[in-house]
Amino acid sequence: MLKIQEIREIIKLIDESTIHEFTYEANGEKVKLKKEKMETTQVVTQAPAQIVEKHQPQFQETVKPEQETQKVEEPKKEEIKNYNHEIVSPMVGTFYSAPNPESEDYVQVGSKVSKDTVVCIVEAMKLFNEIEAEVNGEIVEVLAGTGELIEYGQPLFRVKTQ
Repeated sequence: MLKIQEIREIIKLIDESTIHEFTYEANGEKVKLKKEKMETTQVVTQAPAQIVEKHQPQFQETVKPEQETQKVEEPKKEEIKNYNHEIVSPMVGTFYSAPNPESEDYVQVGSKVSKDTVVCIVEAMKLFNEIEAEVNGEIVEVLAGTGELIEYGQPLFRVKTQ
């Protein structure tokens, strides 16, 4: 069976290409990736006794009157200077801020992180993947909560780098 990293790489390649559908079959297991409307990727995994579907939601843009749009889109000057890097999810899964329910969170607002600091865990397909900060800095905002379902590319933390 394909490893998570291999599936991520295939998803990225499909997103960047004109391919709309990809199927891989081995040892009675089947992985099918399908791109719909260039905004979503559908992943269907079929094993002998089970079928699991994971969908990325479709985003619909709503049109607002011009005055309201300007108010909503203008970020505050404080927010712009507050952080200069976002740690994003490398996969679809479930977000966990601590190694187990009894432990403290890996990081909190104000925590100093280095490139190899584990900031959270993302569970995907029964595998627990440690997510590292990949930058040196300070956590200024935590954007996901424990047990929350997260998407590929979704911002999880905001960091003010050093």
